[in-house]
Amino acid sequence: MKSIIVFLFSLQSFAQYEIKSKVQPDGSMLYFIKTATFYTTKLKSLKIGIVTDKENYFIALQPSPFPSKKENKTVKGDLVIELADTNKYKLEYFDTRYLKRDSVMEVLYMIDKKDIKSFSSFEAVNADINMHGTEFSENYAFKLHKKAIMDQLNCFLKEEK
Repeated sequence: MKSIIVFLFSLQSFAQYEIKSKVQPDGSMLYFIKTATFYTTKLKSLKIGIVTDKENYFIALQPSPFPSKKENKTVKGDLVIELADTNKYKLEYFDTRYLKRDSVMEVLYMIDKKDIKSFSSFEAVNADINMHGTEFSENYAFKLHKKAIMDQLNCFLKEEK
């Protein structure tokens, strides 16, 4: 009985994620899951999600408000995330892009391949976000959707198997 409950819980945690895809201008395909709201106030919000090209995995941050395309050259700092295993992981800045006809800015940080197991096993505790040019250059304790990175990454990993 216990294994049935665990199995149902596992199915339920993955069932909420729908993997979507988008062809990039260079012809490559990116796969993503709808972002989860990680931080929100009346003046600003920050969404987080996983994006993959099936070779690399990225954490995508969507800040609001965000700088214009002209100012985005300042958004190049790395991201440091502490997971529940009490280790801190530095993710390299990869790219800044504008989505939905420039109404959403997304900043991608690459997850090192050696850290995939940790990100798929432990929930996020906090993040040092260094997006100069935005209002999001500080430390954030995860309050909402602590398991979003872990659950989304596991959804992709399960899909690959």
